[in-house]
Amino acid sequence: MPFVPRNTKFGFTLLWTFATFCGFLLSLLFIEVGEKPDVGVVEAAIGGFLIALPQGCLLKEPIFCIRWILSSLLGWSIITAIGIGAVGWIIPSTQILPLRILSGAIYGALGGLGIGLAQWLAIPHPVAWRWIFVSSASWAVAVPVGSAVGMILRRLTQLFLGEVMGLAITWLLVGILTGMNAHKLRCLG
Repeated sequence: MPFVPRNTKFGFTLLWTFATFCGFLLSLLFIEVGEKPDVGVVEAAIGGFLIALPQGCLLKEPIFCIRWILSSLLGWSIITAIGIGAVGWIIPSTQILPLRILSGAIYGALGGLGIGLAQWLAIPHPVAWRWIFVSSASWAVAVPVGSAVGMILRRLTQLFLGEVMGLAITWLLVGILTGMNAHKLRCLG
């Protein structure tokens, strides 16, 4: 997207969202979307890499890019290994909407916290700790919204693809919410 100015907050947020979403779409070629036990650590690491690579390319310094990719890979691997799951690729098993929203908010916040903690290691600035909260809050909002939309689309269409569309909405929201703050990271890096 060469026509979008990277140096404005809006332009960078748009590019970050585009990069995040394209990374998610690419990850679907390597990761089978499923319930929590179906998505393993290797798949989460692959997905984390495919998301972080285009994001990292938007960051200012090459060393920051490398640290961002490695820390993201680490974060996704850890949250999956400890049982939280690869929240960006798992579909909740419950079909009860309020329970799905509540569990989505909890798992989203925990997953975002884990990813944010790992990515925080890559950010070379004293106020970088704020990223932990940005990541956690972004996922806590995006996962229940995407999960609810996915469930509704699945019920309307009777196709599992509805759930995948819900995950796409999750990643779009994460891209937007984190992108609004990632512009500051680019300036810090």
